[in-house]
Formats: sequence, structure tokens, C-alpha cells
Amino acid sequence: MIQPRDRKAWALPKGLIERGEAPETAAQRETREETGLSGTIVTKLDTIKYSYVAKWEKPATRVFKIVTFYLLEFTDGDPSKHDREVDRVEWFPIDQAISNASYPQEKTILRRAKELISARRDPVQP
Repeated sequence: MIQPRDRKAWALPKGLIERGEAPETAAQRETREETGLSGTIVTKLDTIKYSYVAKWEKPATRVFKIVTFYLLEFTDGDPSKHDREVDRVEWFPIDQAISNASYPQEKTILRRAKELISARRDPVQP
């Protein structure tokens, strides 16, 4: 999880899709940039929609976002290599990540990730 610059919130990495970039590629790139960690896509988790007011804009502007989250399996990296948009990166056990997440919709995303991780570890036998 990340603490974005100058905020005390714990959040999941996210960002903009670049022109011509696939959403999955953007998710991997943004994760690498914001956390210093790389991973391979396991599956799409969900898409959320929300808005906020960018008070730093003059005049303040309402921003509407649509964010798709993917479950990634860690491959390599170093959390100290995160970009300047992030103050802090921490790797939490999933239950602690759910507890620490600052935004309710991201708690839901993390719960879904927990379900999928559990299903991968304990596949149902016929």
C-alpha cells in the first residue's frame, strides 16, 4: 500500500492510462512507479467510480474517476524505489491491509483480493 505525498491515507496504487496503453499494462506500470515493485497480472478485481474536489485547483474542481484494479503476483522490486508522488510504501498482510485502507471502496477491493488469494491456495477438489 502507499501513502500518497503529503497525505496520511493508506491507498492502493493507481494512475492514468497513457495513450495506446492497455489497462493491464497501466496497472503494472503504475504499481511499479508508485511502489517500486513489479508483478504479473493474475486477474481483474473490480472497477470503482468516485469523485472528489481538487481544492488545489483555482477554482476548485470536481474530478470524476473510474479506476480498475487488478490482482498482481509479486515478481521483484524494491519499495525504496517508489516515485516522488508517494511518501511511503508498506507491504501488509491482507487483513492488516484491509484494516489500514483509508477508503471504503478500496477495503472492498482488498476483501475481493483476499477471497481470490484464498481460492488459489485452497482450490476446491471435485
